[in-house]
Amino acid sequence: MNRSCQILAKLKLLYPGATCSLDYQTPVQLLVATILSAQCTDERVNKVTPALFESFPDAQTLAQAQISELESIIRSTGFYHNKAKNIQGACRKIVTDFAGEVPQNMEDLLTLPGVARKTANVVLAHAFGINAGVTVDTHVKRLSQRLGLTEYSDPIRIEKDLMKLLPQTEWENMSIHLIYHGRAICKARKPDCLSCQIVDLCEKKQI
Repeated sequence: MNRSCQILAKLKLLYPGATCSLDYQTPVQLLVATILSAQCTDERVNKVTPALFESFPDAQTLAQAQISELESIIRSTGFYHNKAKNIQGACRKIVTDFAGEVPQNMEDLLTLPGVARKTANVVLAHAFGINAGVTVDTHVKRLSQRLGLTEYSDPIRIEKDLMKLLPQTEWENMSIHLIYHGRAICKARKPDCLSCQIVDLCEKKQI
């Protein structure tokens, strides 16, 4: 078992219930919530989406919404002008090009406004059970570098490195578990190496 697989095995024991932290009921809602999560905590997004999805539960209603109303609801997530524009643009394309259903492949998802590989990976993995890649958010980026799993800072290069190190079935599991560990122990400002239960597998431990 290589070191990355050992890390994941230990993280699975530490966070047995780890899953996507965003609240959603449909693929469209997960797509929207993931767009909103950029530069924002999942906790904040989950406070905003109940009112959003009550008023606009699907792609059709989001596509037809007044942009000012969308902005008003999502304002607290930050960058709300761009997020509202991207959400509506993505939903309009879903309605016109994909019969109102979120596409289930990377190529089509990347044609949607506001959707890059990070968002597409989340949607494919958690809405459809498809491991197309590794979701690289700020936690995954930070921990991958600290653990010595990559030497790159570019998310695409990090994703490629992690995909080589892990079996495809574990790609999203690695992402989710690194996110949980990043929130709990290996935090951005200062990693708590003394409390870290994977410190023996870390190349850049600070103890």
